[in-house]
Order: sequence, then structure tokens, then C-alpha cells
Amino acid sequence: MNHLKNKNIKYLILPMIILTILTSIVITIQTYNQYKKVTVTANQKIAEIIGTIIKEDPEIDTRTIIKTLNSKQDTEEYQKGQEELKKYGININEANSIIAVQNQMKQNLVLNIILIIVFSILWMAIIFVYLRKRDRKINQITQYINQIKNRKYDLDINENSEDELSNLKNELYKITVMLKEESEISKKDKDNLKMSVEDISHQLKTPLTSITIMLDNLKDNPNMDENTKQKFIFEISKQIDWINWLVISMLKLSKLDANVVQFYEEKINLKKFIDEIIKNLEIPIEIKNQQIVIEGNQNASFVGDYKWQQEAVTNIIKNCIEHNKENGKIYIKYEENTLFTKIIIRDEGEGMTKEDLKHIFERFYKGKNSSENSVGIGLALAKNIIEKNNGMISCKSELDKGTEFVIKYMN
Repeated sequence: MNHLKNKNIKYLILPMIILTILTSIVITIQTYNQYKKVTVTANQKIAEIIGTIIKEDPEIDTRTIIKTLNSKQDTEEYQKGQEELKKYGININEANSIIAVQNQMKQNLVLNIILIIVFSILWMAIIFVYLRKRDRKINQITQYINQIKNRKYDLDINENSEDELSNLKNELYKITVMLKEESEISKKDKDNLKMSVEDISHQLKTPLTSITIMLDNLKDNPNMDENTKQKFIFEISKQIDWINWLVISMLKLSKLDANVVQFYEEKINLKKFIDEIIKNLEIPIEIKNQQIVIEGNQNASFVGDYKWQQEAVTNIIKNCIEHNKENGKIYIKYEENTLFTKIIIRDEGEGMTKEDLKHIFERFYKGKNSSENSVGIGLALAKNIIEKNNGMISCKSELDKGTEFVIKYMN
């Protein structure tokens, strides 16, 4: 029964069934016509014989002749008639005594042979067309596979028919599209990796050079005064912390890109979440004498990974602190509805141009107003974390009016 589900078998069986029915009908009609012709020929000869008998013997009863024609073959008259025919060299068991009937049978035999040959040719033609069509598709699929092996993915092999080989071509087409996309993604990843390595090398070069110079000074000046020495040690420690932060951030980004980070889902209370972030940022807030204004329902919450989302939102608030003016305010507002939980973070800083806004979440992008210590990785990391945890982030900004980030976590 499974074979009947095969489209190729269906397409082969259908014309064969039609041809079989057609063959049966033609042969049946032909056999019937042949029977009628033989019967007519025989009856004509019988009528001719009866006419001759009556002519020679007008007294004979016609019913007697008809009775004889329909009688059994082992009668006395049959034996006498058989002996009489032998005188003329006719053996009724080997040859037809009526030449017209014999000729008609020969014609019928020839016609039947012709019909058998014609229909046999049609059967072979159907099978040949089917096999040729199948072989052509198999050859096409083989060629496509060879091209795919050679990394040629620009193939138009989509098939609209529904037979088994066409379905195979369609599946092959899907694989080709997938491999093409994977190839493009792989190429982009390689390009991104190359750019990232170049950017990291550039970012590390400056602090490593500074550390080397300061260490050389400490080594070459053993009698350096204590204040200068402590200043160098402080700067070296600061540069090492900065390098450590950069390396850790890049490792996190790499893990996110490789999809090896396992995000845990838990219900996070936003008030506790924001309060803890602000507490961790007390020092930079105090240095710039900034004020944090928080507004939101104390029961608002969202589902996500606490530690990872804390890092993402911390990076955004740190960016606002960095670009906000001294004595300025940072506004944090959160709310929850049936569709999503929203966090709005807005500063009163210098804002940014439309050109910078387009690239704000790109890795290692530094806007015109970025500080010298900015690497351009914090916001990229934040966006990646949020989106990996079923969230989204957007930004809008105006020069001299500040910047606003909107984070949405879908419920």
C-alpha cells in the first residue's frame, strides 16, 4: 500500500490502467466483429449448400437439413460426409473445408497479431518515457549534489510537481538555501572575528604600552620618590583593571555569539532589580553629583536571567552617567502590562547626532562625544544580552537634549 503513495508509481499506473482498459475494449470489439464475420461467412456457405441441395433434390425437407447442421458429430450422416470429403483431399480435422471461412480466420489472426504488437509498443513507450523522465531527474539531482559539494549554492532547483523525485529536489533546495545562509553567516562571522581581533589588538595596544613604559621607569629608577612610585603603581593597576574588563566583556560577547550561554528564567521584581544596580553605581554617580529619579509600580516584574539582565541594564545606566552632565538627573521609569514589561532610562546629557544613533549598538563604535576611555562595547553587549533573553531595546536621542533607552521584555 505504501507504493501507492509514491507519485511516480501513480503516474506510471494511471496510463497503464487506461491502456489496459483500452486494450481490453479494442480486443473485445475486434473478437466480436471477427466472430460475426466468420458466422456470416459460414452461414452464407451453408445457405449456398442448402440452395444447391434443394435445386438437385426439390423433394428434400429443409428442416431435415437444418436439423443435420445442428446435430451431434457422431451421427451416421457425419461419418458418410467425412468419407466423401476425403475423396477430395479434405481432412476436416486439419483444414477448413470452407475456403472463405479459412481465409477469414487467417485475416483475423493477422489482425490480432498486429493489435498485440501495437499495444505492446504502447506499453513499452509508456515505460520508456517514465524511466527516461526518472533518469533525467536523477541526473539533475546528482549534478546539483556535485555542485553543492563544490560550495556552489546559487542553484534554482525548486520543483512545483509532487512526485517523489520532485520532493527530493525540493528538500535538496531547502538544504541548499540553508547551506547558503550558513555560508554567508560563517563569512560574516569570520569578518566580524577579524574586525574584533583588530579592534581588541588596537584597544589593548595603548594600555599595554603605558604599562610597559611605567614598569621600565620603575625598573630604571630604583631611587624614585615614593609619591611618583605610588602614582605609577596606581596607573598600572588602573590599566590592568581596564584590560581585565575588556577581556571579560569580549569573552561574554563570544559566548553569546556562540549560543553557549544558558539563560535561566525567574521572576524579577523591578524595584529590587533597579535599586541593586543603582547601589553598585554609587561611586560614579557621586563623582558627577548626579541624581537618579525612579518611578514605577513596586510590584512590576519581568521574567529573565537576573545576573545577565543586571549586567545589560547596568551598562546602559553607566552609559547615561558617562554622557550626562554634572549635577544632572537620570530618569528611570518602569511599567508592566499584559504584553510586556518596559524600562525607560533617560539622561539630560549632550545627546548624539543621527549618524551616531544609527551605530550606537555596534561593537567598538565610538561616537563623536565619546570619552577617551570609551571602548564602544558596553551597549553592544547590553543589546546582545537583552535580545537573547526574549527582549528588545531601542534608543532615541537629540543633541543637547539627552538620550533615552527603551527596553521591553515580552511577557
